[in-house]
Amino acid sequence: MSVEDAYFEAVYAESTDPWGFRTRWYERRKRALTLASLPHERYERAFEPGCAIGALTRELAVRCDALLAWERVASTAQQAERDLTGFAHVRVGRAGVPWQWPRGTFDLIVLSELLYYFGDADLGDLLELTAASLRPGGTVVAVHWRHPAPDHARLGDDAHEVLAAHDGFAPLSCHAEADFRIDVHTRGPAASSSVARREGLV
Repeated sequence: MSVEDAYFEAVYAESTDPWGFRTRWYERRKRALTLASLPHERYERAFEPGCAIGALTRELAVRCDALLAWERVASTAQQAERDLTGFAHVRVGRAGVPWQWPRGTFDLIVLSELLYYFGDADLGDLLELTAASLRPGGTVVAVHWRHPAPDHARLGDDAHEVLAAHDGFAPLSCHAEADFRIDVHTRGPAASSSVARREGLV
């Protein structure tokens, strides 16, 4: 069963930054590794569902021409929108996936600390929507905590395995360490995402 909105509303009622996105070196380092794992220097149109307070959104913004970020908790979405006021190409909305999904296609979809909140049916729907809206050659990056957590519907590793098994994606890279895992997939042949090939090195 997926985690309901009431859980997140209660968590954010206790703290505006309950996971220390802004303050913990763990979070800053994880964001840096996530951004370094993206195979393209720039993206035309990106989507980040579950953006929380927008800490990763802010750093993604410098790599994207247009960035849509969604958060399901209204007060948290408003906080992210305020913090990203200076980024005219970033749009923050209050919405929850997979029950809602934006129109159009994207060349980058970011699934950060999100997938382990969903039961089987909702996770399946979310990945189907991700595959359907990812442009050929586009990038989907998933990054998740690996330790058990009482508020998660599944382990982060399990969510990554479900993603990897989806036939809409081809794996590009995996970075796994004790605390978190970053997987990058593409839509279409993985060879087309070779950074070295694009820059004439091979």
